[in-house]
Amino acid sequence: MKKVAFITLGCKVNQYETNAMIQQFIQKGYQIVEASQKADIYIVNTCTVTNMSDRKSRQMLRRVREKNQEGIVVACGCYVQVAKEEVEKIKEIDLVLGNNEKKEMIEIIERYINKNQCNNQVKDMKQQKEYIELGEITYTEKTRAFIKVQDGCDRFCSYCIIPYARGRVRSRKPENVIEEIKQIAQKEIKEVVITGIHIASYGKDFEKEYRLIDLLEEINQIEGIERIRLGSIEPLLMTEEFIKRLSKLEKICHHFHLSLQSGCDETLKRMNRRYSIAEFSKIVQRLRNSYEDVILTTDIIVGFPRRK
Repeated sequence: MKKVAFITLGCKVNQYETNAMIQQFIQKGYQIVEASQKADIYIVNTCTVTNMSDRKSRQMLRRVREKNQEGIVVACGCYVQVAKEEVEKIKEIDLVLGNNEKKEMIEIIERYINKNQCNNQVKDMKQQKEYIELGEITYTEKTRAFIKVQDGCDRFCSYCIIPYARGRVRSRKPENVIEEIKQIAQKEIKEVVITGIHIASYGKDFEKEYRLIDLLEEINQIEGIERIRLGSIEPLLMTEEFIKRLSKLEKICHHFHLSLQSGCDETLKRMNRRYSIAEFSKIVQRLRNSYEDVILTTDIIVGFPRRK
């Protein structure tokens, strides 16, 4: 039985996709081991949000080779997607695969093993029009599960490479989301975290009018689920109508992570964030008016460059 180790860098979406790949390997009869152990295959799910995450991805790809000189090292994920040629120069790597290739990970690796030839694949994410289902997911936590509901982003903030690594917005079919959460509830997992690359855009690519709040209202009705937590949220999602409907859902956790990025209107404009500090303040006040015990967290980028 061949042993496989996974190393996941970056966001909750990457963790969700790693869990999906783990399940694929388990179903094919592979044994999953810790990254610190000797394995036949090492799969590094990379991140590219910052220069630091790029560096960590490169370091990890080189480090896992030390565990087994005869093992196969596979690089996949966002850093690979935007820097394929750079990754291919790392001599410790055997296979270089993009985000779309995660669904076919086993088939690609087995073809490589059987033919012993390079089979690097990184498809252009701009050509991906539909959400890719990754199959059944393995959940390692007993009380909480991350649920990916969409992929991609159309916002193109000036500092962000994610639209190029993940492509345009593709929303997951609501019936597939609901079915997965029902299965989770049967495993007595009580909390789900709704995550994606830009969950505020959920449903914008559907022909029928159906957005994130519609999905949350359906999830709220699933028996066995006690808590629904939202991942990082675009502030502009929090309209009066959205909050009014959201506040009626008793299972929603009263913690919201609103990505501010800067407290300066001029900087927000250079960032292409599409809101002002005054608008952000109104959104915060709306939440405080609706939830007496609301908890708000945020992200701030320090040292954003000025134009020359």
